[in-house]
Amino acid sequence: MDIATVIGLVAGSGLIIAAIYTGGGAGMFFNIPSVMIVVGGMVASTLIHFSLGTVLKIFSITKKTLFSQLPSEQDVVQRMVDCAAINRRDGALALERQIADIDDAFLVKGVQMLIDGQGEDAIEQQLNTEVQYLEERHATGKKVLEFMGGSAPAYGMIGTLIGLIQMLQNLSSPDSIGMGMATALITTFYGALLANLVFLPLAGKLSLRSKTETLQKEMIIEGLLSIARGESPTAVRERMQAFLDAKQRHELKPNV
Repeated sequence: MDIATVIGLVAGSGLIIAAIYTGGGAGMFFNIPSVMIVVGGMVASTLIHFSLGTVLKIFSITKKTLFSQLPSEQDVVQRMVDCAAINRRDGALALERQIADIDDAFLVKGVQMLIDGQGEDAIEQQLNTEVQYLEERHATGKKVLEFMGGSAPAYGMIGTLIGLIQMLQNLSSPDSIGMGMATALITTFYGALLANLVFLPLAGKLSLRSKTETLQKEMIIEGLLSIARGESPTAVRERMQAFLDAKQRHELKPNV
């Protein structure tokens, strides 16, 4: 799991809860009509704006973003250097023994294409297509989260207007004034909290992960094309490390 996300959620929630309890208790911050307005309205607007399938996919994308750990770029380079060494020494068919140890479906597919003897153009075209659709899926997921982050405060404002209208129509009843004011203020609180602690940060996290995952896949493609050309492990390493800044580059040697 992404530890930074855990720390952020726990710290943010903890500070807000602590502020609520030190200010007089949590009971006044729980309002069912406010929850219905903000959460219900946000979900309804999201379903109107996107298809049901797109909205449901956001759960799997978010789960993968939070719980699936990407390897480091150095690990990707090391894996490709090892594959290059095996290919150079024993031939492409010897790479088949490495597939069982690879947990990246994208890399498995590329290595299998090498084993099958497919050329550079076929490998590059097929894998670039997969990267393109990966970026599109992540971009759509980001749009859904950003839309939810934008609509939550909007429904908070709608709840505020509803509460103010209720309050102004019942100025003669003190009890109604208090209920209307609570709905007015708490809906704004809910909307701002959901947007700034959950949906917008998750959209940013998904965007950053997408860039990292795309970079690693482009590195893999470059490594596979180098292997297909029969280049040495050193040449493969140099080509792949061109994607990294100077501080990330290391002198890697084959481990096989």
